[in-house]
Amino acid sequence: METQDTFLNQQLIIRQPRNGYRAATDPVFMAASIPARAGQSILDIGCGVGVASLCLGARIPGLSLTGIELQMEYSMLAKVNAANNNLYFDVINTDLANLPDALRQKSFDHIMTNPPFFIPKTLSKPLDLGKLLANVETMELEDWITLSLKRLKSHGSFTIIHLAERLPEILTHMAQSCGNIRILPIASRKEYPAKRIIIQAIKGSKSPMKLLPPFIVHDGDQHNKDGNDYSLVAEKILRHGAELNL
Repeated sequence: METQDTFLNQQLIIRQPRNGYRAATDPVFMAASIPARAGQSILDIGCGVGVASLCLGARIPGLSLTGIELQMEYSMLAKVNAANNNLYFDVINTDLANLPDALRQKSFDHIMTNPPFFIPKTLSKPLDLGKLLANVETMELEDWITLSLKRLKSHGSFTIIHLAERLPEILTHMAQSCGNIRILPIASRKEYPAKRIIIQAIKGSKSPMKLLPPFIVHDGDQHNKDGNDYSLVAEKILRHGAELNL
């Protein structure tokens, strides 16, 4: 079973599984942070049903969008979603560790990834197969980052969204070949700890790292179930496809 959901104030209509992994705000925020320009190439690693790439393509026309996705159901939906939204998106059903030869010969201007967040031993209850593969690591995060960076051009940008608790590990593996690392904590509300982070780096750069002020998603101290309580910045990104400048 599938649902049909809208993103960017109904600019994008997205089909995704009713059960299993379902795209929400994370891929939209990640796409908003990509510093791409028309004519450049993008690789979306673990693209799911294509939300991040399609949001990016809607914001910046003229990009060359490529995605890889392990699960056949999600990769097929990503292709359908691209066609339904009149965007070209080359989606390849493959494993990051076993890329086809043609893809291994390519390099990209920008790479973005929203990888599985959880380590298997941290799960408190079993998940269905679709959600398991999308949310639980089947590859070490070190290998995910290393293999991703191999596909990135020199001075290209690498962007990852992940759990804040994995920041030390991500920095360790990213700093070996990247600089100008920018860390954006994402907090649901003011005074709340950041649970997510966006980290963006430039391959081959020697510029110093920057820890940015937190991005606050919601206004107020608690959820307003009777209305929209997104912060102004979050509203501009989620509803109007605005850029998130790092």
